[in-house]
Amino acid sequence: MTDLGLRPLVPTLHQLAESAVYDDRNNRLLYCDIPDKAIHAVDLASGDTKVWRFPSVVGSFGLTESGRFVVALRDSVVLFDPETAESRTLATIEAEISETRLNDGKVGPDGCFWVGTMDERPDRQPIGALYRVDPSGKVERKIDGLMVSNGLAFSPDGRIMFHSDSRGPWIDRWALDPATGAISDRKRIAVLDDVIGRPDGGATDAEGNYWSAGVSGAKLNRFSPEGELLASYDVPAAAPTMPAFGGPDMKTLFLTSLRDGRTEEQLRRWPLTGSVFIGTSPVAGSPVSRFRDV
Repeated sequence: MTDLGLRPLVPTLHQLAESAVYDDRNNRLLYCDIPDKAIHAVDLASGDTKVWRFPSVVGSFGLTESGRFVVALRDSVVLFDPETAESRTLATIEAEISETRLNDGKVGPDGCFWVGTMDERPDRQPIGALYRVDPSGKVERKIDGLMVSNGLAFSPDGRIMFHSDSRGPWIDRWALDPATGAISDRKRIAVLDDVIGRPDGGATDAEGNYWSAGVSGAKLNRFSPEGELLASYDVPAAAPTMPAFGGPDMKTLFLTSLRDGRTEEQLRRWPLTGSVFIGTSPVAGSPVSRFRDV
């Protein structure tokens, strides 16, 4: 299968759509627009949409057992109730570093929220880090020396963590203990370029392979756990930002993308850049865990 059948889920062209999250309880796709300070929801049966606004940029988010969202704002992680719009700060991260903000995050098989930071300056420096936030609000710093922490995804058995640095530009694989959140045995499985696409957001499939949005290459790349490039799909956006799987059979594929900063030539070639896409995957995806707030 070489064509994923990607087409816009909604007509909106976002400046920076990210953090695609499938909500299995409500059969909807959620995603954020980072600079627009918003989380969007699209009901996959009716097409109805909802939007929630936040006081700062929304770097990423995940779902919780209670039905709330765990949300990475600029320098804090909050628990947000979409029914009441009530928000409670769970943790503050790097508030003292003006050059960074929270970026890609995902709930791990340990029931905690893993989230990294990035240097916002054009000349990125390795001042970011990856953190683990548990339901009590405890913050653990896990990985240092990152320019743009990205690409978090976990294997179906919960024992492997994939993680990337978009400016590295590399993808690493770690052994994960889902009982404690300990990571070990770091292995660099891929170093990428602008042609195949620097690594942005990631997801895993049911076979344990890792899907990476090639943000600079208009590609969606599928790697084996050892880093072998199994497939490289052309996508209808200059800058794809994150894949996610969903639907009853987990074969529905979603892909967010970035419009801001693209050239006129790129926008002529890929006019749908900035869309949130829906398509069909040749393999089922691996479900993402919920944050254990109850």
